[in-house]
Amino acid sequence: MESDPSSRKQAVIIGYFVAAGIGMLALQWLLATYNTIETIPYSEFERLVAQGGVTEVSVAQDTIQGKLKDKLPSGKSAFITARVDPGLAEKLESKGVVVTGVPSGGLFQTILSWIIPALMFYLIWIFLGRRLADRQGFGGLMSIGKSRAKVYVEKDTKVTFADVAGVDEAKFELQEVVSFLRDPKSYGRLGAHVPKGILLVGPPGTGKTLLARAVAGEAGVAFFSISGSEFVEMFVGVGAARVRDLFDQARKAAPCIIFIDELDALGRSRSAGAFGGYDEKEQTLNQLLAELDGFDPSAGVILLAATNRPEILDPALLRAGRFDRQVLVDRPDKSGRIAILKVHVRKIRVGKDVDLEKVAALTPGFTGADLANLINEAAIAATRRNADDVSLDDFTVAIERIVAGIEKKSRVLGKDERRRVAYHEMGHALVAANLSGVDPVQKVSIIPRGVGALGYTLQRPTEDRFLLSVRQLKNRIAVLMGGRASERLIFDGDVSTGAADDLQRATEIAIEMVTKYGMDEKVGQRTYASRPQMFLQAAQDTVVSAAELTGREIDLAVRDLVEAGDACARAILEKHRRDLDEGVGILIAKETLTAEEFAPLRPAPAQQTASP
Repeated sequence: MESDPSSRKQAVIIGYFVAAGIGMLALQWLLATYNTIETIPYSEFERLVAQGGVTEVSVAQDTIQGKLKDKLPSGKSAFITARVDPGLAEKLESKGVVVTGVPSGGLFQTILSWIIPALMFYLIWIFLGRRLADRQGFGGLMSIGKSRAKVYVEKDTKVTFADVAGVDEAKFELQEVVSFLRDPKSYGRLGAHVPKGILLVGPPGTGKTLLARAVAGEAGVAFFSISGSEFVEMFVGVGAARVRDLFDQARKAAPCIIFIDELDALGRSRSAGAFGGYDEKEQTLNQLLAELDGFDPSAGVILLAATNRPEILDPALLRAGRFDRQVLVDRPDKSGRIAILKVHVRKIRVGKDVDLEKVAALTPGFTGADLANLINEAAIAATRRNADDVSLDDFTVAIERIVAGIEKKSRVLGKDERRRVAYHEMGHALVAANLSGVDPVQKVSIIPRGVGALGYTLQRPTEDRFLLSVRQLKNRIAVLMGGRASERLIFDGDVSTGAADDLQRATEIAIEMVTKYGMDEKVGQRTYASRPQMFLQAAQDTVVSAAELTGREIDLAVRDLVEAGDACARAILEKHRRDLDEGVGILIAKETLTAEEFAPLRPAPAQQTASP
C-alpha cells in the first residue's frame, strides 16, 4: 500500500495527462481523415460515373464513399455522397465500376453513436450522485465500506514531544511506545510487549490529540487518525466494515499508529435498547473488540484513543488485553502552565515586561488550548493598539476578555444604577480582602461585560488549590454574598436583581457541601448527590435520593450556609463602611480600580473567617 499521499497524487496527475494526450491524438486523426474526403451531390456522382471518372466505391446502407481518377477542383480525390437510387448497383456494373458493399454501422461508428454517449451519461451520473451523497452524509456507495482514516506520515506530522508541555507524566508513559516502535526487538528482549491499546483520558483541550501525533512524530511512523463518529452511518454493517478496513490498512503499513479520537462516540456502553444486538453502533463496537483481540502488538501496530467521557465506555473495551493502559492528561498546574506558555510565546513578539510566571498565576484551571487562545488574544490586543510587542497589560486584557467577556462600553447606565453597581462590586471586593482562604482581589470594574454582567470583581489566586476546607468554602459563599449585603446595607434593604448569579453560585457551593462532601453535622456524612461526570463541566442533577424528612434537613442546611455567609459579609461591611464609601467614590470616577490603587483591597495580615 502506498502510504505517501503526495506520490499517489502525482500518479493521478500523470494518468490525467496521458489520457488527455490519447484523446487529442484520436481527435487529430478524425479531423485529418475528415479533411481528405469531400461531400458531393448525388447528381454529380452520377455524372462522374457516366463519364468513367470513378475508380472504386464502398456502398453503405445510406451513403456511398469512393475514389476518383482525377481530383476534384478542391484537390481531393476521395468523395462521399448520400445513396438515393436503389438500382444503383446495376448502373455501376454496366460501366465497369468496382462496387464494394459495406455493412451497416461500423465499429467506429457504433462507438461514437452508442458507447460514448452512454459513458458520458454514466460519468455525469456518478459525479452528481457522489456530490449529492457527500452532502447528505452517505459518503458514496462505492466507498461505503472503506475507512476514512487520514494518514499522516512523519514528514507531515512534524510534531514531537518538544511541542507538548505541561503533561510530563503522560509523555513519560508514551515514551515506551516510541521506544518499542523504534526498536521492537531490543525493547522485548525480556519478553515484555507494548500494550495493545492506550487510552488518553482528560478534559477537553488538554492536548490528547497533540500527544498522539507527537508519538507518531517521535517514532517516525505512519499515523492513522480517525474520529469515532466516522465509523457509524445509516447503513447497518458499514461501521464494522470500516473497522476491518482500517486495521487491514494499518497491518500493511506497520509499524504505525492508529488514533481514534472521541472514542465515546463508538465505544459507548452497550445496553438492552430498542434495537438490541442489531444496533449499528453495537455491531461496530463488537467488530472493534474482535480486532483488538485479533491483532498482535509485536507486528508494530499501536492503537491510541482519546476521550473525555471514560465513565460511559463499555467495560469490555477497557479490560486488560484491549485498552491495557489509561493515561490521564489533566489540566496543568502552575509549572505546567508556565511550560505551555513558553511553547506558545515562540510564535509572538513578547515584551520585556512579560513575566510568564505571573501570567500562569492568573490562569488557574486553564487547559493547553485555553492558554493558546489566551496568547492569541493578547497578540490581537497588542495589534489593536499598534504596539511593537505584546506586553503584560495585553495578557491581563486577554484574561479579562476570556473570563468576564467583552467590554460593552456602549451600554450606558444611569447615575443611580452606576452607584448601585459600584456598591455591589465593592462589597464583593472588601469582603474578599478581609477573609482568609479566598483569592486576593486584582481589579474591580463597573464596565458592563459579557451577556448580563454590569460589573465584575476579578480575583487572582496566589497558588493552585487541589483541596478546599469547610472554612474556605464558607468564605467563598460570604464573598459571593458580599454584593447583596452591600446593597442591603446602603439602600436600607432595597435589594436589586443584580445578585441573581451570585445567589446561584453560592447555592451550588452550599448544596455540594451538604450533599456531596458531607460537611453538615445535622445532615451527616453521607453522599446524597448523583455521581458527577468525570471531566465535562456539565450541570449535575440536583435531585437527591433521600427521604422526605432528610430532604427538608438538606434544604435547611443549604439555607443556613447561605444565610451565614450573608451575615458574615454584612458584619465585615459594617465594620469597613468608611472604606466602602471611599472605594465606591473612586470606582465611579475611574470605572476600574485595582488593589494597588486602593489599599483596603489588599489582603489584611489578620483575616476573619465566615463561621456562623
